[in-house]
Amino acid sequence: MANAITTTSEIKDVTKMERIGAHSHIRGLGLDESLEPRQVAQGMVGQIKARKAAGVILQMIKEGKIAGRAILMAGPPGTGKTAIAMGMAQALGKDIPFTMLAASEIFSLEMSKTEALTQAFRRSIGVRIKEEAEIIEGEVVEIQIDRSITGGNKTGKITLKTTDMETIFELGHKMIDVLNKEKVLAGDVITIDKSSGKISKLGRSFTRARDYDAMGADTRFVQCPEGELQKRKEVVHTVSLHEIDVINSRTQGFLALFSGDTGEIKPEVRDQINTKVTEWREEGKAEIIPGVLFIDEVHMLDIECFSYLNRALEDERAPVVIMASNRGITRIRGTKYKSPHGIPIDLLDRLLIISTIPYDDNSIKQILTIRCQEEDVTMTEEARDILTKIGMETSLRYAIHLITAAHLVAKKRKASSVDVADIRRVYRLFLDEKRSVNYLREFQEQYMFNEIPVEMEGVENTIVTENTENNDAMET
Repeated sequence: MANAITTTSEIKDVTKMERIGAHSHIRGLGLDESLEPRQVAQGMVGQIKARKAAGVILQMIKEGKIAGRAILMAGPPGTGKTAIAMGMAQALGKDIPFTMLAASEIFSLEMSKTEALTQAFRRSIGVRIKEEAEIIEGEVVEIQIDRSITGGNKTGKITLKTTDMETIFELGHKMIDVLNKEKVLAGDVITIDKSSGKISKLGRSFTRARDYDAMGADTRFVQCPEGELQKRKEVVHTVSLHEIDVINSRTQGFLALFSGDTGEIKPEVRDQINTKVTEWREEGKAEIIPGVLFIDEVHMLDIECFSYLNRALEDERAPVVIMASNRGITRIRGTKYKSPHGIPIDLLDRLLIISTIPYDDNSIKQILTIRCQEEDVTMTEEARDILTKIGMETSLRYAIHLITAAHLVAKKRKASSVDVADIRRVYRLFLDEKRSVNYLREFQEQYMFNEIPVEMEGVENTIVTENTENNDAMET
């Protein structure tokens, strides 16, 4: 007994660890009831116009009035395009499908580009299936289990009651096993699904509140059901079209969802599923929920993908497609033509464009404050001012990266908060993009295969000679 007590005291609580990501502080779009954005709310800061536009689109998505439309979020790097998309995903909730995709992912999958886009589209369309199930719901009065002497099948009876009636049901060995597994006792309120035989415990009846021996700390008390024992109950399941595709295209059925590699799905299978879903919708058994497909860095798609998007957006089962790009006028991938944001003009004509603007110093300071809270870092006001100035001169992402690095430096000197000295130290250790380029220009002659021309007289000839000699030596 002493050993047992010692072992129990040594057990420590296991705390749930959550990974802190770049956008883990985003909880929503930060809008009020009238879709007006607050300056700082739900992790979102600034970008008032862009958030207001996103809020209007969000409302249209919830009402199912914008399926098949496409939105482009265009703005410089580090202006919160992905953050707004994450905020939309949080605000939509779990019921409406939201799929995030980086455009370059399409080229790394072991399937054709159009198949990868089709799967992404169908992941973003939800089907809410309604079905009526026959259930038995009541309070357990008594359970009798008869075991035969020869060790054969077990049989038994269960008595269930409501406030109006009481009935005895015969039990087979499978139902007895399920009752034992669920640890059902007299006084429990249970439901039995007649089609599947599944038993669910709703709680313990209030009439048994004095049975202290059958109670635990988490015991939930419920009222004894009223009316008939047998009832019809409407059950709602929400699945994506892609999940239905996978289940119907593999021999192992729904287990294929857990295997990961779905591969390419035949168009015939999808056509049959579309027909069936349309039938369900007409019969009132199912409802189609247009979700959201977010494609980040959309300029990385090529002309074939853009052609597919043009056609796919016209389909009656198209989701809302939100794209993000930080490019100006650039070449369309797969062609020699240039276009705004690297998107063909005919597709641009279909898009509603939301622009994001660079953050001001006050917004950057507020974002850095939120990130410090998210990463559990205490920082002095002076250090935050210096970090804000760095963010204005370099980029917001670089300033956010310095928070954790400066925190580690402060921990090493056993300080409770990050100070200006810690920011200065990590600023010297890690270069930003501008200082890195200046460093390369200054010491370019020490790098291999240098292509930056040197305008200083005499130096250029030296570099060319050295490179030629090096190349000759390598060939030898």
